[in-house]
Amino acid sequence: MANIMIVDDETAIADLVEVYLKNEGYQVFKCYNGQDALHCVSHQPLDLAILDVMLPDLDGFSLCQKIRQDHLFPIIMLTAKVEDMDKITGLTLGADDYITKPFNPLELIARVKTQLRRYIRYNHGETCSKVVQEYDFRGLTISKTNHKCTLFGEELALTPLEFSILWYLCERRGAVVSSEELFEAVWGEKFIDANNTVMSHIARLREKMHEPSRKPKFIKTVWGVGYTIE
Repeated sequence: MANIMIVDDETAIADLVEVYLKNEGYQVFKCYNGQDALHCVSHQPLDLAILDVMLPDLDGFSLCQKIRQDHLFPIIMLTAKVEDMDKITGLTLGADDYITKPFNPLELIARVKTQLRRYIRYNHGETCSKVVQEYDFRGLTISKTNHKCTLFGEELALTPLEFSILWYLCERRGAVVSSEELFEAVWGEKFIDANNTVMSHIARLREKMHEPSRKPKFIKTVWGVGYTIE
């Protein structure tokens, strides 16, 4: 069963959420500040985190951003703030969902289950009877059905080649894809050693995704090997 971390300095809320999660059979780890949460993340295999925004040492947005540097599991922001800008900030920094206090514990549990289903289906490669037509993780959604790609709700204007590159990498998420494999799969031609076509298209794709060149969050370069989406 899934391991879930709750981070909230209000012990009554943390305890309440813990009861509901344990009733569903989940393993629960409770933290009351950001530093303890970071320690938990580095020492426990987690499948989902529920983060309060208002923490005594490190705000939930900063905590979310730090977690996203190395981990891909779903994050649900739990807070009393209801302003749209707070929701946008959380989602932009890598949160997958946002629920405001006071909340219905049953609604929270329903959202937890939804996020876990998506995480397992799209990120762990579980087989199913239908061919996957859409990937959705960390704010990036790419759909083969309508040939659209959005990043944090903003549609990306991708060329057919750029879309195919991103789709191929998403299909093989977690694996390193060589330039040769990517070129032959997308372009359908024999790869030539001196060919920098893949590199230039990856650079353009990152630019459209507003990815920092040195520390991209989505398409990462494994030097001497190829590219990967983790």
